[in-house]
Amino acid sequence: MNGNSDKHITRVLFCGSYFPASHQYTKEYLQMYPFIQVDDVPLAAVPDVISKYNICVVKMMQLTSNIISRATQMKLIMQFGVGLEGVDIDAATKYGIKVARIPGHVTGNAASCAEMTIYLMLGLLRKQNEMQISIKQKRLGEPAGETLLGKTVFIMGFGNIGIELAKRLRPFGVKIIATKRSWALHSIGSLQSDGFLIQNVTDDNLVDEKGSHEDIYKLARDSDIVVCCLSMNKETAGIVNKSFISSMKKGALLINIARGGLLDYDAVVHHLESGHLGGLGIDVAWTEPFDPDDPILKFNNVIITPHVAGVTEQSYRAMAKVVGDVALQLHSGTPLTGIEIVN
Repeated sequence: MNGNSDKHITRVLFCGSYFPASHQYTKEYLQMYPFIQVDDVPLAAVPDVISKYNICVVKMMQLTSNIISRATQMKLIMQFGVGLEGVDIDAATKYGIKVARIPGHVTGNAASCAEMTIYLMLGLLRKQNEMQISIKQKRLGEPAGETLLGKTVFIMGFGNIGIELAKRLRPFGVKIIATKRSWALHSIGSLQSDGFLIQNVTDDNLVDEKGSHEDIYKLARDSDIVVCCLSMNKETAGIVNKSFISSMKKGALLINIARGGLLDYDAVVHHLESGHLGGLGIDVAWTEPFDPDDPILKFNNVIITPHVAGVTEQSYRAMAKVVGDVALQLHSGTPLTGIEIVN
């Protein structure tokens, strides 16, 4: 550390109170370093205080050009995770501020999201909501569910989460089909870091059929379960629309583990009402927090979780360490590690 470290304070701003473990674990990690200050403030207060901070962890905040222009001491804007769609990256670049994400495969975030995806799949297949009704009505032996065994699963967006999901789906005896921008063959490794060991894993032995964006309708027709793992951008917003869901098999399940805006709300409700969509499992929603009175919750074949797919002790402790280490590195003027800078 610099000789004047005890005089200089590096300030880290967490935006909003949602996902409380993010700032709590980061504060715990940095508690032995008094020259790093970690604060969480309400979303509405961020524009008024952002000028005091050197690092901003956005979480669910929309960082517009106007807000970024006020961040006169800011050196780094980062996400506690992967998604940066709420950050005006061009504005940050204009004001000389770096923007970064934490790669999901490094911290276990992708593995946590993959596990949640399987939870949603099994919950829908075994009719979780209807089972609760049976318990309340003291009925035994119903409902009759379905197995994951023998199903065809379409992973739409074969990035870090898709890879982790495919690894975990293999033992269930499913057919895996997937799309991604580029299918250049590469080894994914033995994956010992997260405790899930498969030797010499490649794209080829994880996926039975590969496709590109142009193939999504065809692959949807062939699938029993569609899992949306896409990044959210101008091209993918609303991609799961009426035409796409209509192309799915009648009774197929739809899972969204990425961002709520990838799904067209009206199209989803329409196909649930018609019975064409066999079930919906989402950890992300069109508006968050999700309205508990939303009519979509009237369907027994809908399971919604409160954006907790990546919120596990393992992944959040690991991401808090990354944020903490970055704060220490920025304070000391050493190169930043553990993050992916996008500008």
